[in-house]
Amino acid sequence: MSRSAKFRRVMLKASGEALLGDSAYGVDFATVDRIARDIKAVQDLDVEVSVVVGGGNIFRGVSGATAGLDRASADYMGMLATVINALAIQGTLEALGVYTRVLSAIPMTTVCEPYIRRRAVRHLEKGRVVIFAGGTGNPFFTTDTAAALRATEMGCDALLKGTQVDGVYSSDPQTSKDAQRYDTLSYMDVLSRDLKVMDAAAISLARENSIPILVFSIQTAGAFADVVCGEGRYTMIRGEEQGHG
Repeated sequence: MSRSAKFRRVMLKASGEALLGDSAYGVDFATVDRIARDIKAVQDLDVEVSVVVGGGNIFRGVSGATAGLDRASADYMGMLATVINALAIQGTLEALGVYTRVLSAIPMTTVCEPYIRRRAVRHLEKGRVVIFAGGTGNPFFTTDTAAALRATEMGCDALLKGTQVDGVYSSDPQTSKDAQRYDTLSYMDVLSRDLKVMDAAAISLARENSIPILVFSIQTAGAFADVVCGEGRYTMIRGEEQGHG
């Protein structure tokens, strides 16, 4: 039975940790291959797909700052880590026959294109998967904020946040058996309850631009396409005026 997507253009936010697989550090290419196949499945639904990937599997700016580096330098190191992850996803997607472009907020023309908004939009219109690397290009901002920013710039219909669990919970379900799972939340619910799904800057940016955030498990094969079709398990975060359903 053919399925139809509920969105025309989406942003996938994948953490660097999502690429770890069972490893403690680095990139597990079997895991990257599974994620790449999930991205291809969504593109096969005639959805334009863009991706922001984190770098926490290689280097985390915040932990670097606590180790004695100044925060700005540590954040730039984290941004460079995202380029490594973006190239890993690009290579895996292209092995599956998916045309892909990596655009970095930090110019690195030997390995990828610099981020230019109009060029990125054109790549999407031509059916290429666009992977945004380098975060926002600025220290003190997370890749969650980069995802919300690029989703806004690209005119995405939704921001899909791939996590380790199948939605947003009141507390960490891996450590608390009393954790409550939410089907829908408003942006203000997330901010006022200090739910740790994304940082406040990312939530606020999505709220200001009325971009719904769908939180799902990137660990589940096929879940990305399910959520894009309005199926499977996920938490929807949106404005009160956007309604619930």
